[in-house]
Amino acid sequence: MSRPSARLPAVDLAAPQLYFSRELAALEFNFRVLAMARDADVPLLERVRYMSIVANNLDEFFEVRVAMLKHHHAYGSAAPGPDGVPSGELLARIRSRVLDLVAEVYAAWQEQIRPQLEQEQIHILTRRQWTPRQRRWLQGYFEHEVLPVLSPLGLDPAHPFPRILNKTLNIAVVLKGRDAFGHEGHLALVRAPRSLPRIIRVPAEVSGRGHHFVFLAELLQAFVDLMFPGLKVLGSYQFRVTRNSELIVEEAEVENLALALSEELLGRGYARPVRLEIAEDCPQAITALLVEKFQLGEADVYRCDGPVNIIRAGLIYDWLDRPELKFPRFTPQLPAALDSSLNKFDLIARGDVLLHHPYQSFAPVIDLLRQAAADPQVLAIKQTLYRAGEDTPLVDLLVEAARNGKDVTVVVELRARFDEEANIRLATRLQEAGVQVVYGVVGYKTHAKMMLIVRREGEALRRYVHLSTGNYHQANSRMYTDIGLMTANPEIGEDLHKVFQQLSGLGPIIELKRLLHSPFTLYRGVLDRIERETAHARAGRPARIVAKLNALNEANVITALYGASQAGVEIDLIVRGACTLRPGLPGVSERIRVRSIVGRFLEHSRVYWFANDGAPEIHCASADWMERNLMRRIEIAFPILDPDLAARVYDETLANGLADNTQAWLLDSEGRYTRAEPGDNPPYSAQQGLLARFCP
Repeated sequence: MSRPSARLPAVDLAAPQLYFSRELAALEFNFRVLAMARDADVPLLERVRYMSIVANNLDEFFEVRVAMLKHHHAYGSAAPGPDGVPSGELLARIRSRVLDLVAEVYAAWQEQIRPQLEQEQIHILTRRQWTPRQRRWLQGYFEHEVLPVLSPLGLDPAHPFPRILNKTLNIAVVLKGRDAFGHEGHLALVRAPRSLPRIIRVPAEVSGRGHHFVFLAELLQAFVDLMFPGLKVLGSYQFRVTRNSELIVEEAEVENLALALSEELLGRGYARPVRLEIAEDCPQAITALLVEKFQLGEADVYRCDGPVNIIRAGLIYDWLDRPELKFPRFTPQLPAALDSSLNKFDLIARGDVLLHHPYQSFAPVIDLLRQAAADPQVLAIKQTLYRAGEDTPLVDLLVEAARNGKDVTVVVELRARFDEEANIRLATRLQEAGVQVVYGVVGYKTHAKMMLIVRREGEALRRYVHLSTGNYHQANSRMYTDIGLMTANPEIGEDLHKVFQQLSGLGPIIELKRLLHSPFTLYRGVLDRIERETAHARAGRPARIVAKLNALNEANVITALYGASQAGVEIDLIVRGACTLRPGLPGVSERIRVRSIVGRFLEHSRVYWFANDGAPEIHCASADWMERNLMRRIEIAFPILDPDLAARVYDETLANGLADNTQAWLLDSEGRYTRAEPGDNPPYSAQQGLLARFCP
């Protein structure tokens, strides 16, 4: 065990200089994802997908984080975070870093990805590259499939600047000449309807060998003159506007949350603009006009050296059957305990079952629900749904269970960001089938991942439980790393029963035996365990904390970790995304190490491990160590009580992540991430290691 630091002058652990900005830390994650897009060792089509992920993340960053920050800044209500940076300065820093990111995205596209796609006979054609035959085919496509759908709009007093939908492709067209009514043409807008494909695949009989694609924007600009017969086109320029997408509903003041959200969703696409993306070659006069019309400033403009909707390049990943340019396929394995003819209830009754996705299949979760829906001994099923996907079999099974006479209660979180519409449809379908649907608790998102099955066995009732760090989303279970637990532990079952009672019946504060429950005991539980390790270190006993999280920004937790480090606790944090803690500060955090793993799968499992003086304690959770998770959400952290399973979780998530020396990024005290290198050790990837172990 390392000894505590020599006594130094007292440090104010709440001092702003000890914290990174939450927004900048979140933005920084995208540079690590972009590194995957630029990595020559990553299969080429996967690199296209990573670039598209960065573009999508940046959209959401502006739609939510920047939008809310600008809103509060405008009204003077933007209180600085623990880092103490005023909102105006923070917006300036964000712009500077986004400019860096945008430049790197387009450099990666123009200099690396697109040329290498060309080498693989995958051609993303600009209009200057079209052969005469391609041009003829594309013109025919434009005239028959695109032009009839378009509604070009000339701007004049009778045709004022239109409402532009969030994140849609648009072309600003400069015109010269007079129209049929004698009006002088100046500027027109072409909005690409959402019904049109954003990338067109040119048939092989037209283009010959290989795969040929054209962005819709290229097509619109190439044949823009056909939209304005009799007028001369002087120029055409792509642009795209990003709007505030945060839904504001005063939950305590509405009678029907689903109805209120549905009404709010109608206006989401036309909320206040926060960003204007525009082609690199757009003249300043056109840019200034668009800035004025969207009520933005020059600081909100981002010029793009390529397609403004470059996010759409990711579409070619699914269109192309080129397995050599993608990660090797794998088949998630069934746990040995479930690979038998025994029914799931008998197996779970014999002992807890651990599932580690995506390496192990999500099918046992579906099978458990399928069996529960048909089993005449099952009396009730209770489940939370945060993100489920559109075509999930889970909803079909819940409907079947209700029709089979089970008492089915589902807590559907209507406010799951960007899944609101899907969840409203899901809730409606469940209600129509006789399922009791609960929308959660006013003021708190239900983010916990829980399933409870009540079964009659002889003269008694027995509870079967599934808890997880990830959503009940079959598609995500193949792309996200998550831990799931199936158990018939009576205390966990009783705890979960109380939690569901509270969610559906507005019950009082409850006391749980095994589960940590946000917003009640989870926050305090985390702090207490950090303080316990701190006390062990001060007493000269071994003390260590290892945690795997998606994000870390809660100030009091960070302060407690600083105090633990000062006392001599060794702390390893695996934080995929935003981390506002500064590691490695002498006298403050020199015993704290932070790493981020970015690989084939999205690291999503949350695991907390505390040494506890030789009696280690490990929890898996739906909650990050963030203020929203610990204080403003319904979350569950569940213990892994079986010693063998606890050892598995530690080995497969924590020790495995700490051993990664190829896809791990190490955070320093200045906020820089440096990719880990093997050095003299054999190269090791945490994700590839588990794939080799589970899916050989």
